[in-house]
Amino acid sequence: MFMPKIALVTGGSRGIGAAAAYELSKFGYTVAVNYRENAAAAQSVCDRIISSGGYAKAYQADISIPEDIERMFAQTEAELGAADVLVNNAGISHIGLLQDMSYDEILRHAQVNLLGAIYCSKRAIPEMVHKKSGSIINLSSMWGEVGASCEVVYSACKAGIIGFTKALAKELGPSGIRVNCVSPGVIRTDMNSELDDETLAQLSEETPLLRLGSPEEVSRMIAFLASESASFITGQVVSVNGGIV
Repeated sequence: MFMPKIALVTGGSRGIGAAAAYELSKFGYTVAVNYRENAAAAQSVCDRIISSGGYAKAYQADISIPEDIERMFAQTEAELGAADVLVNNAGISHIGLLQDMSYDEILRHAQVNLLGAIYCSKRAIPEMVHKKSGSIINLSSMWGEVGASCEVVYSACKAGIIGFTKALAKELGPSGIRVNCVSPGVIRTDMNSELDDETLAQLSEETPLLRLGSPEEVSRMIAFLASESASFITGQVVSVNGGIV
């Protein structure tokens, strides 16, 4: 009996996550589209996938809350099956000085941008180990590689994602599970909507390809790393940034 492969994409209702969900569906994956608040946006992603001949279902969970993660995975496993691919994409950003952030804001950023990926991976791993296969793809950022003024906590969390990826790849390699990281540059997404036109234009000029990236360009790398074409790739950080760093 043919069993479709399952991909779970956190933060899948918009931006890179939505593009990744759609791209993975083109490769035959049934996609669990995670969202925190915007059910309509998540359902729109699912509808697009279904109208293109695939299948997807939306699942609500705040990935910073372990109980939400347990519920989401239990639902997806019961309704779709265990995840063969986990894309840890959900994230939040904040532009401002570290000294002006509240302790609660700092904690929230750490919970979503770093601990969420760790929590979701922890929950997905046992089934992957049981199958002796699986792929975990974490989303970092170019700021996790070089740091960004006024995005200090975000940069620190994304640097943590890189370290997490490399360590987990070594831990899970003997079980046939690959763990990689995609590090986008400046991409035209809602997350970057806080940046004014002047800043975006400056970032475009600083990029050797003289433009910003699209979510679709990042999603194609995610789909590649999930595929058998990347079967000997693990523990790697792949930059999709137009050459800016």
